[in-house]
Amino acid sequence: MNQIEQKLATTPRNYRYLLTISLIIVGLIIWLLTSIQVNGLESNGWTIAKSILTGIFKPNLALLFALNQQGIAYLLLETIAIAFLGTLIGGMLAIPLAFLSASNIVTKPVAYLTRLLLIVIRTVPALVYGLMFIRVTGPGPFAGVLTIGLTSIGMLAKLYVDAIENLDISIFESMSSIGCNTFEKIRFGIVPQLFSIFLSIIIYRFDINLRDAAVLGLVAAGGIGAPLKFAMDSYRWNEVGSILIGLVILILLVEWFSTKLRRKLVTGR
Repeated sequence: MNQIEQKLATTPRNYRYLLTISLIIVGLIIWLLTSIQVNGLESNGWTIAKSILTGIFKPNLALLFALNQQGIAYLLLETIAIAFLGTLIGGMLAIPLAFLSASNIVTKPVAYLTRLLLIVIRTVPALVYGLMFIRVTGPGPFAGVLTIGLTSIGMLAKLYVDAIENLDISIFESMSSIGCNTFEKIRFGIVPQLFSIFLSIIIYRFDINLRDAAVLGLVAAGGIGAPLKFAMDSYRWNEVGSILIGLVILILLVEWFSTKLRRKLVTGR
């Protein structure tokens, strides 16, 4: 123990470096604080904030438990459908792009060009894609599905590539020695290694897409976001509270289920 304490005591401490880094961080914080403008915060803003909190604690229970197409349950179901179908489309399309991006599968020029394409896809925000698809397909859930699918491709393919590049390729040599063809190598060598990892990644992305699907409704791409925006624009805060409560409950349930399922896929327990 004394030797450890002696080594710690004799370890050189670069106080000048730590002081410089600390001053830079403090300077950045002060600069960022000066850029925050609170002049636009008026008494009306506090009134609206109070109304939002009141709506959350006193929601419209009739809307919350309604089972028609205007009810929260139906809107949440539509949001889940948009997120699920979009994730499914993105997950399927990301698989070939991931293999084309893996440097241990294809040549480096092909992998570089495919990764560049994925970077371009990930650069554009989901709301921008949503506005573009609305112009093409019109407002509605279909535009939301296409948006979720396209935005999922970039992230899913990136995570797929990490799994593909960590493949145990020694098994392929053993399969070649016993006369396995290419299809058998893929079926019995690649798929068993990647299936659970890919499925875990898709479930994780679905959890994210569920939140994105709710936001896409704000630009008329289906889901619960559009009624939320209309209720806020009309100052119907009790309806806003009902929608937010339903959305929070849905997110918590999906979070619990997806975490449990992903743990089972990865650890087998």
